[in-house]
Amino acid sequence: MERKILITAAVLGLVAIVLGAFGAHGLKKLIEPEAVATFETGVKYQMYHALFLLFVGTTNFATKKVKKYIFILVVTGVLFFSGSIYFLACNTLFSFDFRTIGFITPIGGFLLIAAWALLLLNLMKRKG
Repeated sequence: MERKILITAAVLGLVAIVLGAFGAHGLKKLIEPEAVATFETGVKYQMYHALFLLFVGTTNFATKKVKKYIFILVVTGVLFFSGSIYFLACNTLFSFDFRTIGFITPIGGFLLIAAWALLLLNLMKRKG
């Protein structure tokens, strides 16, 4: 499980860097500055959670079962939260109106919060 978590963390981090560069350079000519800032929020949260998964994948403070649940929550949360933010920020570039799926953004945020809460609960239950 740890290897899977670490590989996923590396992929999320790599993609965050690529999307961040694209947002900083390519998108500025295509969308409004406010939308670029929104896009960058998605990138930041994706990177934060890539780093979070690096920690989870290498720590002994969480059981394998807890790591698995955190992994699922983070991956789904990043896809919903950051993924929807990317599409919403670039909405004017597509014929599909991504505002119709905007409701998944807070669901993704909730899943990310739940992953952190699960780690916190696991740490609080540990002895020593």
